[in-house]
Amino acid sequence: MDRAAVFDVDGTLVDTNHLHVVTWWEAFRQAGHDVPMHAVHRAVGLGSDDLIAHLLGEDRDRDQDATLSDAHTALYGQYFDRLPALPGAADLLRRLHGDGWTVVLATSASGAELGALRRAIGADDAIAATASADDVERGKPAPEPVEHALELAGVPASRAVFVGDTVWDMRAGSKAGVRCLGVLCGGIPRADLEEAGAEAVYADPAGLLASLAESPLGSAPVGRRRA
Repeated sequence: MDRAAVFDVDGTLVDTNHLHVVTWWEAFRQAGHDVPMHAVHRAVGLGSDDLIAHLLGEDRDRDQDATLSDAHTALYGQYFDRLPALPGAADLLRRLHGDGWTVVLATSASGAELGALRRAIGADDAIAATASADDVERGKPAPEPVEHALELAGVPASRAVFVGDTVWDMRAGSKAGVRCLGVLCGGIPRADLEEAGAEAVYADPAGLLASLAESPLGSAPVGRRRA
């Protein structure tokens, strides 16, 4: 049977989380909001609408949401030509592809941003499909992005493993019924990833690649019950 390796992108394969922190912080500052960077960091991984709601609350002036999102997009877009892949990202995806895994990306990015991320990774030959923000109604921590990635791969949750760097990733994967692996390169502590559903945690893609044989990606996966 086919099997799928599903990957988050920001903070998992590309070293962008802190760029998002700074550009979201600046977008909020320009709109008159004092949002601490540590709070922004913990919210990275949510889609734009959910991130704004998480940081400003449901009683915010929602008329500002589009302006905030557009400001972040413009600020972050200045880095599109120099986004850095994390160590081992391309090698890991190519190794899994060579081992018979269907590699699918599940990300809140879309459009030009997604294109920039894929160029940074530099492993399009190993990526079978991408589930982007444009493809689902609800982003992580809802399971829809992971579920859509499984649909694209044509495999059930029991034949998939999801790799991410945030608690939002782990919660989404757990709700979708897949085994979840965490990486520390997004800046979220190991304990938080494990509490949110990570079965194992690695330093970065290179660390996962080095431990691949002993990881859930070293053999055919067995899914978990949906959370």
